[in-house]
Amino acid sequence: MGNEGRKPLCCVSGGEAEIVEKKSRFIARVRPVGSEEEALAFIAAVRKQNRDARHNCYAYITGDSGENGKYSDDGEPSKTAGLPMLDLMRKRGVVGVCVVVTRYFGGILLGTGGLVRAYSGAAQAALDASTFAEMRRGTVMEYRTDYSLYGKLTRLAEDEGLYVLNQEFEAEASVTLLVPEEKAARVRKAVTEFSAGQLSAVSERETGFCIVEGKPRLSS
Repeated sequence: MGNEGRKPLCCVSGGEAEIVEKKSRFIARVRPVGSEEEALAFIAAVRKQNRDARHNCYAYITGDSGENGKYSDDGEPSKTAGLPMLDLMRKRGVVGVCVVVTRYFGGILLGTGGLVRAYSGAAQAALDASTFAEMRRGTVMEYRTDYSLYGKLTRLAEDEGLYVLNQEFEAEASVTLLVPEEKAARVRKAVTEFSAGQLSAVSERETGFCIVEGKPRLSS
């Protein structure tokens, strides 16, 4: 992403901005997205809201790397809209975010350079109006336990401030936790101790995450 040594920034809340260039209106909207499906749904909603606009160009980055970003010029000359927006996002090191810029044509052609500046400028202003947080690393741990140990596991999660992603109750209880990386070793040790070695995670996977509206949003 051109940001070696810097942690990615994930979008917590999106902003909006509008600029006018030679009578054309460029309305930029930013939203946090946790998957490509969420990005496409947001793009579709903006298009529906602005169905009379000439163009609804977009760029988005899901996951925790800028390498999987996608974009569309939506009828503008190639690489004058979506790609400059995506390049801007990569330079800023932002992930989990979708930017849509709607253009209402003002009757005056801007040329390729003018389009790049207008779309980049609108996206920049909307990103500046958004809120970002540093992407954190963690481990998703799934436990399956009999009910004699369920209370101790959930109490540990509460004491350590872990995030409970899912719970299921059948013959055994299934509890899926998101454990920040700095707590992972301590949590494994505590589980081993209170269960006398009877309980361990049935699966673990590392992930990036940030907190959006009080809830964890995973990057993968």
